[in-house]
Amino acid sequence: MAESPSRRLDANALDCLFGAARTPQRWTTRPVDDALVQTLYEQVSLGPTSGNCSPARFVFITGSEGRERLRPALSAGNVNRVMGAPLIVVVAYDPLFFEQLPLLCPTEDLRPWFAADVGLSEETAFRNGTLQGGYMIMAARALGLDVLPVSGFDQSTVESAFLAEDGWRANFLLCLGYAEHEGLPPRAPRLSFGQGCRVIA
Repeated sequence: MAESPSRRLDANALDCLFGAARTPQRWTTRPVDDALVQTLYEQVSLGPTSGNCSPARFVFITGSEGRERLRPALSAGNVNRVMGAPLIVVVAYDPLFFEQLPLLCPTEDLRPWFAADVGLSEETAFRNGTLQGGYMIMAARALGLDVLPVSGFDQSTVESAFLAEDGWRANFLLCLGYAEHEGLPPRAPRLSFGQGCRVIA
């Protein structure tokens, strides 16, 4: 019987995802191909969520009209970096994600459980939607894109401009594209294992 291939990434792949990956300061004008956006979402959708609930929803902003609708929501320090990105993603979540559970989790009748408990459904949607946003960061890097996560924006403005029709809630923004890597400052410090972790036997 043939051995299954190792699923451990090599050093180069890990470097692409973590070690060499940096938060962009400036962007090139190279566009993000539409087919790559489709592939990106397909990869993100494969990541695990609680009960396969998949509450994240993504709004991809590509043109000048959408950018101008976004501009008033951005904090002053984020305007240039966000507006200069080839692709901007509103990472959102659907508070009514449980309406899709008969499709996503057909072996268990989970919909009534969430539909009857607003607090539980909101917590589940936010937590798992955030998880899926993290998957998008890693998938984008794996596909050769640079990623700038942004939380400096007015949530209500973004929701009014892009999400109100569907009732989705904004979580954070991701700017995607191809960055200029020259002149980046040194990487900011990180906590050591001893500072950031506890091991309990």
